[in-house]
Order: sequence, then C-alpha cells, then structure tokens
Amino acid sequence: MVPPGPGLPGGLVIPAGELVERFSRSSGPGGQGVNTTDSRVELLFEPVGSTALTPLQAERLTAAWSGNLVNGRLSIVASERRSQLRNRAAARERLVALIRGGLAPPSPPRRATRPTRGSQRRRLEAKHRRGETKSRRGPVIDD
Repeated sequence: MVPPGPGLPGGLVIPAGELVERFSRSSGPGGQGVNTTDSRVELLFEPVGSTALTPLQAERLTAAWSGNLVNGRLSIVASERRSQLRNRAAARERLVALIRGGLAPPSPPRRATRPTRGSQRRRLEAKHRRGETKSRRGPVIDD
C-alpha cells in the first residue's frame, strides 16, 4: 500500500499477485545462520502490467525508472537484516519510496532572481579581506 501524497491523492494499493519475491542466501550479518537460511529478498515489480496503475502512471514510472528496469521489471534487493521477514518489509518500503518518487510531480523551474545589494556588498568585502590576507603572505623583509 502506498499512502496518499504528491502525485497520488488517493493513495495506491498494489495487489500481492503483481509482486514477485525470490529468496536466496544472504552475505550479510547473521553468523552461522547466513549459511543455512534464505534471508535475502529480491522483489520484482512490472509497472506496465500492473492493474493498480493507470496507463499514464505506468508510463511515468517507466520513464522515471528507465535506468533501473530489466526486461520491463524493477528489481529491489534487500539483505541487510538477519530475518527474511524484515528484508521483505525493507524491500516493500523501498518499492513504496520509488513509486512515490516516480509519481511525484516535477518541481517548478527555478525563477532567476537578482542578488540583493547587501549580499553583493558582503561578497565584495569578503573578497577584499581574503585578498588582504593573501597579500600579507610572502617573504619577510627586515629593515
């Protein structure tokens, strides 16, 4: 479930059938248990085939994730926790964050403004002080 936010006023619920989870042995913490338990989680999500997304939303996500998609699927790997359950939750949280970021509207373009008179004065004074400091460096001449 993706809570409501920018770009998603009503939130979003992705059916569990559209998420593919694969499990394998993790190389992270866990001592001897690392060698015996499949705690690493790989979560796969295909935005184009999702029934939870509108075609426009799927297109926006595909464009936002263009560098991370393999065969049209987004792959998220979580292996930092010792238990499979926590890694599953971490992978789903990352998916939610990626969906929120991909569907958020672009920020408005920057409006150019002129520097204030005070900021110009402070900048020039700082340059002058720095120049004075540097001009005092150098060989010492004894009289």
